Amino acid sequence: MKIESEIEKVSSFQHLEMLANQVVEGFISGMHKSPFHGFSAEFAEHKVYNAGESTKHIDWKLFAKTDRLYTKRFEEETNLRCHLIVDNSSSMHYPELKSNQPFYEKKIGFAVLASAVLMNILKKQRDAVGLSVFSDHYEYYAPEKGSDRHHRMLLNKLEQLLEQPKAKKTTDTITYLHQIAEKMHRRSMIILFTDMFQTQDDEKLFNALQHLKHNKHKVVLFHVVDNQTELKFDFDNTPRKFIDLESGEEVSIFADNVKEAYEKRVEGYFKNLALTCAKNQIKYVPVNVGDNFEKILTTYLVEKQNFG
Repeated sequence: MKIESEIEKVSSFQHLEMLANQVVEGFISGMHKSPFHGFSAEFAEHKVYNAGESTKHIDWKLFAKTDRLYTKRFEEETNLRCHLIVDNSSSMHYPELKSNQPFYEKKIGFAVLASAVLMNILKKQRDAVGLSVFSDHYEYYAPEKGSDRHHRMLLNKLEQLLEQPKAKKTTDTITYLHQIAEKMHRRSMIILFTDMFQTQDDEKLFNALQHLKHNKHKVVLFHVVDNQTELKFDFDNTPRKFIDLESGEEVSIFADNVKEAYEKRVEGYFKNLALTCAKNQIKYVPVNVGDNFEKILTTYLVEKQNFG
């Protein structure tokens, strides 16, 4: 074992952890502007008091400050189980970044940092987190746990996803969502990061998402896209070669010739996704790689409150 490579691994996941912590701390300090007015940095050590619970652990000092009832949390409490799922197919390694661009402006980088951010807040609240990674095979599975060692192991795995895949990896979303669903025995919040780049039957896809909801799990789908090019098809009108990152198929076109038809098709696809998710009580949230992580954290906190 080379000590240099081990040190590199350690410093690597610490970098991701530090970035995630900065995002969470920034979000918490800005919470007074959000629907969570009344929370503070202290919220990480508290949970909302529910009628009928024992009043023994209510934090009356916090009540005096916020006019809301919270109970203190304890080391052994695991209030929530959360399973993160990351799509690591080749299309998630788009767009190609310039040397000065941060890693999270690529879809996989955005999904990795967003996952680390959620892990950070889960750790603060002493909740259990698990991770699944899929592409053309089920790449990784770790069940929900709350230990520091487990947390470090997941950060290390997330870091590895930032490497460009050496081979083209297609997306077999349907197969692996069914397999992940089979592993989820205890009621959990399941959060999926994917670009929904798949050519399979839509109905089969939603059957797989519905399968994730068995045992009363809550499912949140973050649809990760690069708005500028994938949604708005914003390219200059020079002849360009477009290459499918998963199949390698190529097509040479002038962007302006297909822009209008492309935008209509994409808009229809997004609307259909949103409607089908709503019908199946799956929280659907489109996110752009250029955005900050406030939408991720706000969605998580709202869904956690609704999870009960």
